[in-house]
Amino acid sequence: MREGDAAGRLVRPFTLTGGRTRPSRADFTLITSVTAVDPPPEGATRPQPEYTRILRLCAKTIVVAELAAELDLPVSVVVILLCDLLEAGRITVRAPRLVSRTPDLDLLQKVRDGLGRL
Repeated sequence: MREGDAAGRLVRPFTLTGGRTRPSRADFTLITSVTAVDPPPEGATRPQPEYTRILRLCAKTIVVAELAAELDLPVSVVVILLCDLLEAGRITVRAPRLVSRTPDLDLLQKVRDGLGRL
């Protein structure tokens, strides 16, 4: 996305978001899982190149942080683009699963003991 053209110019991230600096939703964290909807919803228009690249990377489930790294774009820009795709019905998102709400006291004790032995 940041590839230079023949004159050496770069596509600036704010141009990819249409100048938007904030996402339209607060669904996304660094570890939110994203998957492209296949087949695309009926009546879906052909996406712009940056969306096409995201959809290709999301063919298999990927987390937001990994997607941003693959695209070589700031996470904030990727989240804005993902919001667009989510609102268009082109992707699904899954929040990270909470493993446990309560700390495992036995595990914490073992960690403390192990650190004490260092």
